[in-house]
Amino acid sequence: MKILLLIPALGTVYGGPSKLLPLLAAELARRGLRIDLVTTDADGKATLDVPVGRWLEQDGYRQQYFRRLGTAEYKLSVPLAAWLARHVAEYDLVHIHSDFNFPVLAAAAMCRWRKVPYLLTPHGMLEPWALGYKAWKKRFYYEWIERPFVLRGARALHVLNRSEAANIEALKLGPPVVVLPNGIDPQEAAACEPARAEIFLKRFPEIRGKTIVLFLHRVDPKKGLNILARAYRQVRGDFPQTHLVIAGPDTIGYTATAQGFFEAAGCADAVTFTGLLEGDLKHGALAAASVFVTPSYSEGFSMSVLEAMAAGLPCVLTEGCNFPEAGDADAVRIVPTGDADRFAAEWLGFLERPESARSIGARARELVLGRYTWSAIAGEYERTVRQILAG
Repeated sequence: MKILLLIPALGTVYGGPSKLLPLLAAELARRGLRIDLVTTDADGKATLDVPVGRWLEQDGYRQQYFRRLGTAEYKLSVPLAAWLARHVAEYDLVHIHSDFNFPVLAAAAMCRWRKVPYLLTPHGMLEPWALGYKAWKKRFYYEWIERPFVLRGARALHVLNRSEAANIEALKLGPPVVVLPNGIDPQEAAACEPARAEIFLKRFPEIRGKTIVLFLHRVDPKKGLNILARAYRQVRGDFPQTHLVIAGPDTIGYTATAQGFFEAAGCADAVTFTGLLEGDLKHGALAAASVFVTPSYSEGFSMSVLEAMAAGLPCVLTEGCNFPEAGDADAVRIVPTGDADRFAAEWLGFLERPESARSIGARARELVLGRYTWSAIAGEYERTVRQILAG
């Protein structure tokens, strides 16, 4: 079976999907599938320093970058569209990742023209909050382009959890909805051993000796940093030794606004914005933290949450994080989206009862390493693809 994976960009500034797709490609290749991955060289407003227009051999699969024209997030790429027109018919299935941009539209159009089945994964971009945010920009595109020409033409829509499935089904788009979660590489969990904490603390020595609470996401309006600031004000009142680490890239210039939330809450002196953390620094931050927090208004399926759970951290999430399965397993604490008081209460519970927090963290690690690794998910993915192709 020959599968083409398409994602608009793989730059690290784009968060989870850009990290997960190469891992999925490698795991599918290990199962004997022929996998190609195509994308653009976009990296936010910057451009990746990568060869374009030729295949690069990766971990068992091939990858090719195409030049993006300009710096707009729509990621216009005429070379990518031209390549798809010539080659898309060579594949049994095209799996398109993301939504609301040119590469997705081009891939769907070429698949429909050449009668190649495609699977589409919106990665949370069709969630109610996501559709409502800057709705004036999205409404026309969704109703006149995305819905009729991209979404309805898919053989199936792939979502990452049952909450997202319910929201997609409510849109009545037509194609069947299949649920397959994201996964992690178990080696990522092993890399978060306690000794790695020193790597992070050497880089940020002002945090040494504090009880570290970690937020490992993009600095973005949908991540709920206004809620986090209001909750942190309550937590700091009872636990003044805590220190909040905001670790993630800012692709839209939102940091000043986010810092303002903590200044208004009176706790900005106990917050460190680190920017993007990768490799040993990221593993060190996970190892150094005592609690992990994600107050998002909307998520597809957060890779950062999986990584934190795999590291054994007790996590406080919102319902907008779309991971009810973890709540069912009593492996995280989930609160209503936007409820700063409940978020603070669960956060305080972890700090007040460290033994209980460690038990939650252990269950989280067991759940992720048992059910949410790429080796487990790739088998389900292959079976699902074969069912789709069989009708």
